[in-house]
Amino acid sequence: MTQKRPRPARVSRPAQSPSLTHLDAAGRARMVDVAHKPPIERTAVAVAELSMAPATLVLILAGNVPKGDVLATARIAGIQAAKRTPELIPLCHTISLTSVAVDFEVLDAAAGRLALRATARATDRTGVEMEALVAASVAALTVYDMVKAVDRTLRFTVHLASKHKGTGST
Repeated sequence: MTQKRPRPARVSRPAQSPSLTHLDAAGRARMVDVAHKPPIERTAVAVAELSMAPATLVLILAGNVPKGDVLATARIAGIQAAKRTPELIPLCHTISLTSVAVDFEVLDAAAGRLALRATARATDRTGVEMEALVAASVAALTVYDMVKAVDRTLRFTVHLASKHKGTGST
């Protein structure tokens, strides 16, 4: 006797939900219309925390990685990535970035912990958090790519640390 596999439950698509702004009334993906919003100054900061062998961090900081200057390359990669965000994230608006910065901080040299902070700014009708997150992600991926030959244990996480619009926080 063959047992029947249970059918997966059907997922019902919600009517337009205020918390899911990228869905229309039928539950289909859509780009949010921001035409009614005024352009205001917006800032977002994303942080990637990297963990690697302590010897790898020493190589990075000394500029002795065979592929070259890891931090300079990761900085440029993050900035370039922020500018390409709408090409990577389908429902992102193209916004007019006014600046993108990628900075590094050693969190714990003995444990091989490094943080990178991507800050994106724009004066526009929608936020810059996706640009900051993409910048941090690609910068961290660049670090990984440049050190993978000497350390395959590198791991990282990325999170949005803050976002602000005008003088208040969103």
